[in-house]
Amino acid sequence: MGSTKKLRYGLMVGATVLSLGVMSACGNANDSSKASKSESSQSDSKTLTLYNGQHEQTTDKLVKAFEKKTGIKVKVRNGGSSELANQITEEGKNSPADVFYSEESPPLSMLAEKGMLAKVNSNTLKQVPKQYSDKNGDWIGVTARTRVAVYNTNMISEKELPKSVLDFAKPEWKGKVGYVPTSGAFQEQIVAIAKTKGDAAAKKWLEGLKKYGKKYNNNGAALDAVRRGQVATALINNYYWFREANELGKDKMHSKLYYFGNQDPGGLVTISGVGELKSSKHKKEADEFLKFITSKEGQEVLAKDSEEYPLHPGVTSKYNLKPFNELEPPHISPSDLGDGQKALKLEQEVGLS
Repeated sequence: MGSTKKLRYGLMVGATVLSLGVMSACGNANDSSKASKSESSQSDSKTLTLYNGQHEQTTDKLVKAFEKKTGIKVKVRNGGSSELANQITEEGKNSPADVFYSEESPPLSMLAEKGMLAKVNSNTLKQVPKQYSDKNGDWIGVTARTRVAVYNTNMISEKELPKSVLDFAKPEWKGKVGYVPTSGAFQEQIVAIAKTKGDAAAKKWLEGLKKYGKKYNNNGAALDAVRRGQVATALINNYYWFREANELGKDKMHSKLYYFGNQDPGGLVTISGVGELKSSKHKKEADEFLKFITSKEGQEVLAKDSEEYPLHPGVTSKYNLKPFNELEPPHISPSDLGDGQKALKLEQEVGLS
C-alpha cells in the first residue's frame, strides 16, 4: 500500500473511531440527563412546600419530626398569616404552596371562601373536635389559645379587674389598659363582640379603647410594658406570657394572667389551623402533613414546644396552662369569626387601621 493510500486509510479509521466515541459520549450524556431528570422528578415528588404563618420555632420542630417520620422533605416559606394568604390569592393556580399553616383562622376562612382549599380527609378531621375546624371541612384546627388580660401585680389586684372586657373602654381605665389593634387575635375579638353584643357595641368598645387605652404595635411590646410597670394591664393571648416567663423566669414577670368567665368575649378561644391548596401538585404528601400535624404524635411535638393548647384529645401542653376544660369562652366558633373583614371595617370606622 502506497504512503498516500496508508494516510487516507488511517484518516478514515480515525474519523470512524472519533465518530463512534462522540456517539458513545452523547449516548452517555443523554442517559445521564435522563437519570438526572428522573432523580429530580422523584425528589420533587417527595418535597412539600409549606407557607407558614405560625411561629417559626414551633413549626421548625414540627417539620423536622414530620420529615423524619415520612421521608418527605418540606420547604418552608415564613411570613404573616394574612400576608401569606393574600400572596396565595395573587398566585392563584400557579402558587407553589401545597399547604398553608396559619396562626389565626380568618386567613384560612378567606381562602376557603374563595374556593382555594381542598377538603380535608374525613379521617383526619376526626382527630380534633369538629367545633375547632371549618364547618365545611376546608381546613382543620391545630392548636388553641385564649384571650386574657395580663396585669402588673404591683400596680393592680385581680379583684380590681372588670368582669367583662367591654368595661376596659370606660373612662376609669384611662391610661391603664394596653391593646394591639393590628393583632389578628384582637381583630377576632372584635368580631366576637359584634357577634355576641352587636356591631354598635363593638364599635363603642373600639372608640373607648382608642380614647382611654394605650396602643402597642404587637403583643410582646404590650406584655413588656406591663412587666415594666408602664401600663397596669393589657389585652393579649395567654401563650405570650408563658413564652416570656420561660425565657426570663416567672419571678421576673411581675405579672399574672386574668381569665374572663361567663362566656364573656374577653375569654375568646382562637385557633391556629392548616389547609391544603386545591392547586397543590403534591396532594398525597399534603394529606400526610395534615394527618401528622393533628395526630397524637404530631400534637405531642407541639405540646413540648408550643405554649398553646393541643387540640388532639388526650394531649396536653408541658406548660402550666389553665386547663382547657376550665375556660369559659363565648360560644363563637372559628367559622363564626369568618375572614376578619368585619373587624377591619370597624377599625377603619373608628380610625384604628
